Amino acid sequence: MSETLRDLELHSSGKVREIYHSGDELIMVASDRISAYDVVLDDPIPDKGKVLTQMSIFWFNTTGDIVPNHFIDEQVPAEAAGRGIRVRKLDMYPVECVVRGYITGSGWKDYQATGSVCGIELPSGLQESEQLPEPIFTPSTKAEEGHDEAIDLAEAGRLVGSDELAARLRDVSIAVYSAVAAHARDRGVILADTKFEFGLDAGGTLTLGDEVCTPDSSRFWPADQYAVGRGQPSFDKQYVRDWASGTGWDKTPPAPAIPDDVVAATRERYVTAYEKLAGEPFAAFLERVGAS
Repeated sequence: MSETLRDLELHSSGKVREIYHSGDELIMVASDRISAYDVVLDDPIPDKGKVLTQMSIFWFNTTGDIVPNHFIDEQVPAEAAGRGIRVRKLDMYPVECVVRGYITGSGWKDYQATGSVCGIELPSGLQESEQLPEPIFTPSTKAEEGHDEAIDLAEAGRLVGSDELAARLRDVSIAVYSAVAAHARDRGVILADTKFEFGLDAGGTLTLGDEVCTPDSSRFWPADQYAVGRGQPSFDKQYVRDWASGTGWDKTPPAPAIPDDVVAATRERYVTAYEKLAGEPFAAFLERVGAS
């Protein structure tokens, strides 16, 4: 297409993406920025935006029979090739739809303190990183500033307008998680948890939006290194979170500079996640789309 991003009106700019108006549609472009603890770090991760976009496309195509999604095509300005997609506009719901299949992260901390996560009582005696009997839905708020806050299903219902809708979001979220988790497990990857965002399209249809099961929105663990009772190596940005925590940073701006070796190792994890899950060498993707 002949238009450039500069020709388009900016809709919004987030920690990782810019979204532009394009007629009745939107163009969503993922950058190489990375955030940790809700702070954008100064050092980009090369090719990260392409991984986020291409993995989302892969999952949109894979899970479209479960729930409609906002993806239209990759007809975007040339400078956004590989990292941009054209999507339908949605009226987004004000909740993050988090699904956990394993007990880790903030869920593990909550479980240690209360024996439950987001009001869902769990079996006693679970160990860190253990698989749950069934995936659980643990929604959170969408904070304009600061951190999202975990909520229970009743509070999610209040935020979206009804208990029935909250239950539907739960059921659809778990269905998408389960499909992706099964695909990933067949390829030697564990999807520990993930988050989704949903909205209504112009016709009032519940629609999956934003990104889907990327290393930014999910915890991916190598199955051949999985062991209960400890934290896990990962193919996601937990590596950067762990590095940042280890520096003694207080998690307020400005963030410390990321060393070159951590940048390279982070890129390797993102690219490995794409190659394992999409079943395509990343170099082949770059050649196919002519992205640079």
